[in-house]
Amino acid sequence: FLKFISKTSPIGIYTSGKGSSAAGLTASVVKDARGEFYLEGGAMVLADGGIVCIDEFDKMRPADRVAIHEAMEQQTISIAK
Repeated sequence: FLKFISKTSPIGIYTSGKGSSAAGLTASVVKDARGEFYLEGGAMVLADGGIVCIDEFDKMRPADRVAIHEAMEQQTISIAK
């Protein structure tokens, strides 16, 4: 059902909670070939204005589950160093 919803939505991302990390769902810092750092958006950022479907949410690690509470409750994602 979640895959169907993500495919029929104009902006939809489907991911499995079991294989997802907090960084993969929100945002991560990536170092490019020149040695410069930049932010890369995760599934929740890519689904902005649409829907993100997280299957097996109960199988996520507790630390990863806590990290995405802000996005679910406040509709914001904060990046801390």
